[in-house]
Amino acid sequence: MNPSEITLAMMRESFGSAVVCDALDAEGYPNQSPRLPFQQLTVPGTLVGRCKTTLWADMAHVDPKPYELELKAVDGCQPDDVIIAAASGSLRSGIWGELLSTAARNSGCIGVIVDGYVRDLRRMRQMSFPCHALGAIIYDSKDRQRVIDVDVPVEIGGVRFCPGDLVVADEDGLVVVPQAVEAAVVRRAWEKVHAENVVRDAIREGMKAVDAFEKYGVL
Repeated sequence: MNPSEITLAMMRESFGSAVVCDALDAEGYPNQSPRLPFQQLTVPGTLVGRCKTTLWADMAHVDPKPYELELKAVDGCQPDDVIIAAASGSLRSGIWGELLSTAARNSGCIGVIVDGYVRDLRRMRQMSFPCHALGAIIYDSKDRQRVIDVDVPVEIGGVRFCPGDLVVADEDGLVVVPQAVEAAVVRRAWEKVHAENVVRDAIREGMKAVDAFEKYGVL
């Protein structure tokens, strides 16, 4: 299948983060998944969308314009966007919660990935809003953390996330696909998923794993 014919909805049905990571390996991009303990905190399933980036910083003074840029960011989301909150793994506050999730969803956002901590997990679970983060903490972000830039390249765990990049996240972890190699990676991932289905069926029917690998070259 032509990669341009593979929609985000089709990727959500077929892809997992691991197979996309394998496809990136094959294209010479072996470090596209942050080696950080991200958790799938709210709902199961595979999150596939486009990066909407926000850069966060710690603060220790009264914020004269609290929440200003994060509100602009969520209001600026487009359908299929995934908010990327690059916060350097800070434990200072829970920078994402129910109200931002509600506002972001109203703008078309389908989930959030937070390089830090969040709160309001029960509420986000009730609204089935996908959230991947390092954990939860009760502190509000006001006067503790704020967005300092939006729609810029950011780094999480040494991995670069650019606005518009394809991002895939599930219970195994998360991976970002640079736009320069997206078509090739999507094609490889699609082919591998369907090849793995063939191998799985062959093994279920009694073929030895060694024989299956020798025949299909897929593991």
